Amino acid sequence: MTETRSRSNGANRDLRYPLRAAKWALVLWISVVGISSNASILAQSPPAQSQQPQSPPAPVAGARETPTPAPQAPDSAQSGVISGTVVDPDGAVLVNVKIILEQPGTASTGAASKREALSDGEGHFVLSDVPPGPFQLSLAASGFAPVQKSGVLQPGENYTIPQITLAVAENIVDVEVTLSQAQVAEDQIKIEEKQRLFGVLPNFYVSYDPKAVPLTAKQKFKLAWKSTVDPVSFGIVGAVAGIEQADNAFSGYGQGTQGYAKRYGAAYADLVSGTFIGSAILPSLLKQDPRYFYKGTGSRKSRFLYAVANSVVCKGDNRHWQPNYSFIIGDLATGGISNLYYPSQNRHGAALTFENAFIAVGAGAIGNLFQEFFSRKLTPHAPAQDSAKP
Repeated sequence: MTETRSRSNGANRDLRYPLRAAKWALVLWISVVGISSNASILAQSPPAQSQQPQSPPAPVAGARETPTPAPQAPDSAQSGVISGTVVDPDGAVLVNVKIILEQPGTASTGAASKREALSDGEGHFVLSDVPPGPFQLSLAASGFAPVQKSGVLQPGENYTIPQITLAVAENIVDVEVTLSQAQVAEDQIKIEEKQRLFGVLPNFYVSYDPKAVPLTAKQKFKLAWKSTVDPVSFGIVGAVAGIEQADNAFSGYGQGTQGYAKRYGAAYADLVSGTFIGSAILPSLLKQDPRYFYKGTGSRKSRFLYAVANSVVCKGDNRHWQPNYSFIIGDLATGGISNLYYPSQNRHGAALTFENAFIAVGAGAIGNLFQEFFSRKLTPHAPAQDSAKP
């Protein structure tokens, strides 16, 4: 029994040493872990103000390191530069060329952007801080055709455009010139003044342009003057006076040189008064056109009626047809004035004046028929026929 207790005490003693050793090992481990934890906490807290810097704590074995993200570059670092040189077709640099940079809106840049620049003294231009992405350049200079260039700028890229040549602009000018009505009429008169039957007899009062513009009062007087002072007109008056002399018409003038001169003067006075009163003075006052407007189209019957009607109707300056008061009143006025210089025995009063006026209307109708059907064929410088309705 004593042996049994002795073994039991020996066994307890044997177990006590290992347990005591384990207890001290546990205390030591707790102490180490506690110190390490405190050191880690102290490393994360703000350092105390001290002149000696503290070294960073050593990493704990088995702990996973968290990577520190790299600092991001500002957006300006992503922008780029666009540059180039502008020359003319001969290779000479162009100064002050206007360059317009346009970029569509993107998620990063927002709304579409537009910038402008000018080429320097060496024809060079630089556009800096340009957001990356597609772009379009428009180049324009006075006297040169505009040019457009496009491309895509990469982040941070220095984009150099190959030498840009501006072609000389074509000398095409779209100018709308509007002549005044008076200028157009003046050109028409110049054409009419070349119209001569057989290339000799003046035929100024016929218009072959149915759309001819109205004449001004000054132009009506100018045309009357041209007609009365034409050398051929003097010859025609001389022939009329000679026929009257041979027929002893207006016998009160007598014969011989004096009688011929009186007949010549009376005939020329009739020409001047009739032309100026019926083709210049009254047309200016009544705003009527003294010319005959050639028809030239349609049936013979329609042209015949048109010519006869034009002895009593005419175009107004408003281009509407109206009674030809200028011609009718002009004949009456000319007949009345002639009573002042014809011999007394040849003056037959107002009755003869009206009779002669009606005869003049009939003569005018015959003259219009001649103009409509024959004169154009006999006029070398008559303009080409316009088929438009007069």
